[in-house]
Amino acid sequence: MKIISTILKGLRVLVLALIFFACIGPLLTKPAMAEDARLADIVVTNTRDHLLLYFTVTNCFTEDMKTAIDNGVNTTFTFFVNLHEVRNWWWDKKIADLKVSHEIKYDSLKKVYQVRLSSENDKVVLAEDFDQAKRFMAEIVGLKVTELRNLRRGNRYQINMMAELDTIKLPFYFHYVFFFLSLWDFETDWYSVDFRY
Repeated sequence: MKIISTILKGLRVLVLALIFFACIGPLLTKPAMAEDARLADIVVTNTRDHLLLYFTVTNCFTEDMKTAIDNGVNTTFTFFVNLHEVRNWWWDKKIADLKVSHEIKYDSLKKVYQVRLSSENDKVVLAEDFDQAKRFMAEIVGLKVTELRNLRRGNRYQINMMAELDTIKLPFYFHYVFFFLSLWDFETDWYSVDFRY
């Protein structure tokens, strides 16, 4: 009797899962992924003391993502940057390896987007409209990659960078919809800039 009861419970779960997938099937034809997210406007420069990096992630938001953010889903972009000294007859020497993030959340009471920028010492900036919030999220502005004293005059260097959308953390009551998370993932290719100091 217990075996039949267990089989019936399993069949109920299977039927509910099939109904659920049939209902969300049309949603899967229009994925929430950002199409062809890439880095643009890459600038490597320096101040008197630091090597600085600027770049922008393009094509990284969709209407579905905006809707989710407006409904309380926190979203984080993570940026990876590394700097190597290029050596011809030896392995390249790693100078810097950075990981910074920008996190956005919508405050529905104040009707503002809060963007936390770990690239700027966890500074929190407020944006009243989504276009401004997108710029804060997608731009790396004056990231200090390393101190210039770590570089040697005349040597060749390569700076590499990429961005990815961290897995969306859904509210507790949505955790059973795991397969949706893959629709939100994006990562850019690695981009490289070679220069001499």
